[in-house]
Amino acid sequence: MLKDDRIPILRCCIAVVSGVFAVAVLGLSSDVVQADDPTTETGIFTIARGGLLYDKWWAVLEHDPPEETHPAYPAAGKKKGATTWRCKECHGWDYRGAEGAYAKGSHYSGLKGVRSMVGQPVEKIVAVIRDSTHGFTEDLIPESAVRKLAMFVSLGQVDMDQYIDRATKKARGNAANGARLYQTVCAVCHGFDGKEINFKDEKKPEYIGTVAQANPWETLHKIRNGQPGIPMVALAALSVQDQVDILAYAQTLPAK
Repeated sequence: MLKDDRIPILRCCIAVVSGVFAVAVLGLSSDVVQADDPTTETGIFTIARGGLLYDKWWAVLEHDPPEETHPAYPAAGKKKGATTWRCKECHGWDYRGAEGAYAKGSHYSGLKGVRSMVGQPVEKIVAVIRDSTHGFTEDLIPESAVRKLAMFVSLGQVDMDQYIDRATKKARGNAANGARLYQTVCAVCHGFDGKEINFKDEKKPEYIGTVAQANPWETLHKIRNGQPGIPMVALAALSVQDQVDILAYAQTLPAK
C-alpha cells in the first residue's frame, strides 16, 4: 500500500438492482453485467475498479498527480495540492461528506457526500464528474475510466452506518469468521499479525490494525475495492457481511 493511504464489491447492488434494470437504465452492456466470456469485464470488476478511482484515480491510471489545489476545493478545507482532487477527500470514505466521518477534523471540507447518487443512471453521474465544478476532463480521466467511477458511485457504495458504529468505530461483524478469511487471503501479504507491511516508518509505524481501529471506513472501502497503484486484491466476490467480518478481525490486530 502507499505510504499516505492505507488500506470488495458488491454482490449487493447487482443483486438488488437486477441485470435488466442495469442494462435498461444505466446503459450497461449485457456482457458487463454478466459475462460468459472469461476475457470480458464483469460488472463486479468494473465497479471495484471504479472504487479504486474514487480513492486515487491518478494512481490507477498511472498519471502524474495534479500539482495545484482543485479550483473548487472550499476555502474552509485544510488540504492543498493533489489530495484535493481525490473523490474521497471531499466525499469521504463513508460517502457522506460533511455529514459523515469528515464532519470535522483535518479532512473537513463542508461538501456533501455521494449517497444521494446511489442507483442513479451512469450518464447522469458522468455528466456531474465532467461538469465545470468537478472539472475532470478527458485528459485527466478518460471515458472508459470515468464510466467505471460513475458505476461505483451508482452501484458500489454501501451504507457504512449499517456496518460500522459511528460513535465507537467498531465494525458490526463476526471477528471469528473474519479471522478465517483474513488468515487465508490477506495474511499472504500483510502477515498473520497484520504487521508484515508498515504503511509509514519505524518511528511511527502503521499497520492494518492501526488503520482498522482509527479509520474503519477507509479500511472497509479498501477491503472491498483494493488499493490503487499496487496489486492488492479486491474482495468484491465476498458478501458485504464477510467483508465487514474481515474488518472486525482486523480491528483485533496490533495497532503498533
